[in-house]
Amino acid sequence: MQQITVDLATRPYEIWIAPGLIGRLEQFIEPLAPTSVLVVSDTVVAPLYGDPVRRACERVAPTGLCTIADGESAKSLQTAAQVVDALVQARADRGSVVLALGGGVVGDIAGFAASVFMRGVRVVQVPTTLLAQVDSSVGGKTGVNLASSKNLIGTFHQPSVVVSDTSVLRTLPPRELSAGLAEVLKHGLLADVEYFERTVRDMPALLELDEQALAAAIARSCQIKARIVGRDERESGERALLNLGHTFAHAIEALTGFDRWLHGEAVGCGLCLAGDLSSRLGLIGSAEVERIAHAVALARLPARIEGLSRDAAIQAMRGDKKAHAGAIRFIVLEKVGRAVQREAPDALVEATLGAAGYR
Repeated sequence: MQQITVDLATRPYEIWIAPGLIGRLEQFIEPLAPTSVLVVSDTVVAPLYGDPVRRACERVAPTGLCTIADGESAKSLQTAAQVVDALVQARADRGSVVLALGGGVVGDIAGFAASVFMRGVRVVQVPTTLLAQVDSSVGGKTGVNLASSKNLIGTFHQPSVVVSDTSVLRTLPPRELSAGLAEVLKHGLLADVEYFERTVRDMPALLELDEQALAAAIARSCQIKARIVGRDERESGERALLNLGHTFAHAIEALTGFDRWLHGEAVGCGLCLAGDLSSRLGLIGSAEVERIAHAVALARLPARIEGLSRDAAIQAMRGDKKAHAGAIRFIVLEKVGRAVQREAPDALVEATLGAAGYR
């Protein structure tokens, strides 16, 4: 079992990574001494793991289960209200714990509901997708979508513990696995060229769910993110680098109604777009752009999206959380393994979008 500490100034917490942890979940819940537990899951994950997780938690405290709809379209204020209503019906109090059992959408919804119920109760993240295990379960960001924007409403609410059971990835559809690999590639591109190269080399093993390769990737991604979050918990500076590819990705998701691509698929395309823009800004060469595109293709992720409007994409990006006074701030690459934040002229952004299939 691997242990990684997110070393926050206010309250550090642990990430645990190993196969079979869902069967031992009570050992991570018991130290929290909860008065009650509400497990939040979705219609895909709850039938697979809801019962064993609930039984484990009931050995510690009274436990309920709230099942939400599956998919990005469920990431809304209405769904968050459903979880808050479940907490009220369960007579939860400030000693209660919300346990997020699922992928990134469940983690965001459960974390957001926990952060606003009684002005904040504790949340435990039990991520069941690769994307959630390597990225979204760590760092305390919560959020819900509006029709026009991704994660525009949200809070920072750090979990009490993150428990990543790698054995649950065996039930992950291939498309979801590839979506998670987008975030693995992102971490290497922005902070660790050797990790990026190892991920490319290990891609066949990762796609075959090799336990050793997956555990190493999850641990290294969590280490990179934990180090950055520990230095910049609320994204006042360095933490923005973790959004590499995401300004483009969020625009793709908004323009396609959050139901065409998985988040990780949009991030994969966004990484290619960020690489192209980096080149147009004179930061990296064409060989590095091709290197990024090759890695994205190896992960079975899309590098292009046809037919979207360039003007609509730019307007969507102007509404992104990272925009400032109407100027879009992009995370770009000085080199593979080092990311920086830059503004870019609209003409260059339009050229990048056009090269990726926008009209």
